[in-house]
Amino acid sequence: MIDVADVSRRYEGDQAALDHLSLYVAEGECLALLGPSGSGKSTLLNLIAGLDRPTGGTVTVAGTRVDRLSEAAAARYRRATIGLVFQFFNLLDDLTVADNVLLPAQIAGRPAARSRERARELLETLGIDRHADAYPGRLSGGERQRVAVARALMNRPPLLLADEPTGALDTASGAEVRKLLVDLHADGQTIVLVTHDEALATAVATRTVRLVDGRVTGMTDCTERHLRELRGQAAGEGQKGMPEEGTA
Repeated sequence: MIDVADVSRRYEGDQAALDHLSLYVAEGECLALLGPSGSGKSTLLNLIAGLDRPTGGTVTVAGTRVDRLSEAAAARYRRATIGLVFQFFNLLDDLTVADNVLLPAQIAGRPAARSRERARELLETLGIDRHADAYPGRLSGGERQRVAVARALMNRPPLLLADEPTGALDTASGAEVRKLLVDLHADGQTIVLVTHDEALATAVATRTVRLVDGRVTGMTDCTERHLRELRGQAAGEGQKGMPEEGTA
């Protein structure tokens, strides 16, 4: 789905934010980008989202050469392909929860009735339907991030990009969002997330990539660990359903 090939991003007078970086993300994968501040994680996410352009190299997402898009074409690409989740939610405080979630569909010109039904389904699935008519300022951090995720998923994007999704949350709210991302990925959503949270990366990602000074310095495949966890959960559920000895 994502093919970043020999990409560099340099800013005038500064060290390269990305330095000849190559990375591939398959459809259905959940990739976590780890690394210290200034390592290039958010820059890479911005290039994938078409919010910035590389100095060199190519960025291809779902068959689209993102690095070649005009500003208007990049906006259309984001509406069709990308769901964005930010650290500080970026919700509009003067709109209700439901209206915040509906915003991407309205911008894309989607039919109103179908969009309202989609918003209702998302709010219900994410457990915040009771807050549909509330304003974001009345919600907890975890609830606001759930609204942000619902908004990001409104147009059914093939790719979800999350930049420090638990960075502004307390421990309990962060655990809620972590479980939400796990559930979304289990349902087949392709996710790329930037995080300093090792626990989030460990819980959610099928692969982690560590960046330092704009270069890949480490990569970990977590697929086998996730499979073991799923087998363990299935075994535990199976044992719960078995009758105790002497009761059958």
